[in-house]
Amino acid sequence: MKFGLSIPNKGIYSDIHLIVELAQMAEEAKWDGFYLWDHVAGPARTPFIDPWICMAAVAVQTRNMRLGVMVTPLSRRRPWKVAREIVALDRLSEGRMLLGVGLGYFRNKEFKVFGEVDDPKVRGDMLDEGLEIIAGLQSGEKYCFQGEHYQVAGTVFRPIPIQSPRIPVWVAGMWPNKRPFRRAARWDGVIPMGKGKGYASLSPADIREIKAFIMKHRKRDEPFDLCLGGQTTGESLAEDRSMIAPYQAEGLTWWIESIPPTQLSLKQAQKRIRVGPPR
Repeated sequence: MKFGLSIPNKGIYSDIHLIVELAQMAEEAKWDGFYLWDHVAGPARTPFIDPWICMAAVAVQTRNMRLGVMVTPLSRRRPWKVAREIVALDRLSEGRMLLGVGLGYFRNKEFKVFGEVDDPKVRGDMLDEGLEIIAGLQSGEKYCFQGEHYQVAGTVFRPIPIQSPRIPVWVAGMWPNKRPFRRAARWDGVIPMGKGKGYASLSPADIREIKAFIMKHRKRDEPFDLCLGGQTTGESLAEDRSMIAPYQAEGLTWWIESIPPTQLSLKQAQKRIRVGPPR
């Protein structure tokens, strides 16, 4: 199993220099992945930083970790622009990028206030079309698409990514909603959250059920990542291993350590990162 970090892009973490410092710290501590939130707005006067720009800086200053934005609400992005960005980041990082996507939430603060589509079903349709376009544009061949929300009349995008045949896609979803998990089954990984309570409400039994559902709907034989976010103590290796082991037994492939924006001070967060993953 691999271990990643989930870092906010707001509050004290809205400093790009701090993000790069934390990424370097994480690589030294042997974390396998470094992932940034993708929010654009929130409570009044709360500072936010663009995670995509941050990822470019992190890609230059690290060498080994898997990198990604987790997760991007794709309906508020132009898929062809995301395709250009993710390929540029994959080449900059020498093949370490992944694309984490979802519907997004905070409908009032991140969708309605900017005139974005806020209906979850429509955003889901836009997400599905957007993913098809992003994948198609990575082929390096002429690509056309005709959908309800997006159209590509015919174009060729080059260069292609280092990763072949394309950059991996992880799909987030609230369990037990089924549509996000049918979507995830078509791609390369899933980031499940417990409905209304975030990661913490998911049990090992939930992970077993999620994996069974994914495998039932999956039509490809390639490896599939089953991820889970949460918090370990960073104090007792035995306790942390004991917490994660039941999930690993159910097929978890990534544990994503959450660094919350307010529950930990910066010094506490830095300490947790330096301790490293509970291998």
